[in-house]
Amino acid sequence: MMKLKLILQVFGLITVILTLLPILDFDYWFIRVLDFPHVQLTCLTLASALLFFIRFNRKKFFDYFFLITLFACFVFQLYKILPYTPLSKTQLFEAKSSSKDAINLFTANVLQKNKNAEKIKKLIPEIDADIMVLTETNTRWLNDLKSVTRKYAFKFEIPLPNSYGMLLYSKYELIAPEVRYLVDDSIPSIHTKLRLPNNDIVQLFAIHPTPPVPKENTYSSDRDAELMMVAELAKNSRIPVIVLGDLNDVAWSETSSLFKKISGLLDARIGRGFYNTYSAESFILRWPLDHIFVSKEFRYKDMRVCRSIDSDHFPLFMSLIYKPELAEEQRQKPATAAEIKNANQQIEDFKNSIKKIK
Repeated sequence: MMKLKLILQVFGLITVILTLLPILDFDYWFIRVLDFPHVQLTCLTLASALLFFIRFNRKKFFDYFFLITLFACFVFQLYKILPYTPLSKTQLFEAKSSSKDAINLFTANVLQKNKNAEKIKKLIPEIDADIMVLTETNTRWLNDLKSVTRKYAFKFEIPLPNSYGMLLYSKYELIAPEVRYLVDDSIPSIHTKLRLPNNDIVQLFAIHPTPPVPKENTYSSDRDAELMMVAELAKNSRIPVIVLGDLNDVAWSETSSLFKKISGLLDARIGRGFYNTYSAESFILRWPLDHIFVSKEFRYKDMRVCRSIDSDHFPLFMSLIYKPELAEEQRQKPATAAEIKNANQQIEDFKNSIKKIK
């Protein structure tokens, strides 16, 4: 019986450690990736607390302390993910009328090594997005998709062999599109303005920062710095903004939360659901890595995770209504001085690390 209690205590201690580690201000990959399975960790911590009741001893102070600690971790974890459930208020308001002037967005990480292009070739005409961004695209992918992308009047293609290629297709005019390498000369992002059907101009940022994993980057500093740089660009934009792509970060992480605070952009997931896009290869280990953030001039019409395309990501679709006259109804609280300082510090730390390498 003592052995069972020890096993339960070790199990509980592991969940406590996994809860506390991401709070630490370290950018090591093995700490930052713990942000990802937050829903799973929340369930694990609750299970750990409930199981501990099997051997709970009312006469021992330690048992009370341990159980309270487990429930405190569970409450903290629940607090982090609760905004991404229907129990919370939506941040991006719904369009009150069904408008025919919807702006349909589609983003998909196709997985560069995926050799089956047929599934996404069938999906693209069905979705019929106005703006489409595909990541992990090399020259083979560029050629394989030409039969379904040629209908787009405007395109900006950056095929690369390093899994960071990016293809942008649009029914709307692209104004001054450019490729920017914000943190690494092999990691592109696309910055362009779009002319909407009513002739209004909006800014689009398509990004795909590196994930904090050993094979890609042992630290999260590159990803975090790129997100903060784009957040600053969005904040300083004088026109409405759309940011989309595979951000390699979950919606509830400190970095993503800071990105939204600094940029002032809205998250359609808040008040609606997780909309997990990764991993398509696992039913249990799934979380939202692909994102579409928009400024207050847009209203929500629809959002959904699309069917499998044999990638490790599911594609993400969003339909928006452009309502600039209602923008002030969605204005968010501005970032605090501490949050701005934090964002600037992440950019500065990245620049300093580059100087040291040079």
